[in-house]
Amino acid sequence: MKKISSGQTFFLKKVFPVVFFGIAGCVLLAGVASGAAEKAPPFMLAPAVMLVVGYVVMKNLVWDLVDEVYDCGDSLLVRKAGQEDRIPLANVMNISATTLTNPPRVTLRLREPGLFGNEVTFSPVSGFRMNPFARNPIVDDLIVRVDAARRK
Repeated sequence: MKKISSGQTFFLKKVFPVVFFGIAGCVLLAGVASGAAEKAPPFMLAPAVMLVVGYVVMKNLVWDLVDEVYDCGDSLLVRKAGQEDRIPLANVMNISATTLTNPPRVTLRLREPGLFGNEVTFSPVSGFRMNPFARNPIVDDLIVRVDAARRK
């Protein structure tokens, strides 16, 4: 059993949002408390916009990621919020991977919905690459193995 999801998922889903919203919220509250909201209203616009944009970005790119994905040979073991689901490779209909988002994302579309629905999204392990357009070797291997599993 080999872990194919990034080890940064916990940080991205739990730690970074607390820090991001904490700093933006403190700046906003400090502005209100100091009276800057009345003296210079544009000053208050930046942290408010940061809070809204940060929420939308994290909702669409980070919070839907599963916690861990393990490659078990003929299936994937997926963990999220203390629950586990085993997904046979033959049940994967499509694999889509993003290259220019941070964090990188892999979405598995399933033929039959599992415990986490008909799509499972995770951030794959990715090392340092000079080419930002390079394909992830874990994803390429997974695509080949899913195709082989469906042909059986």
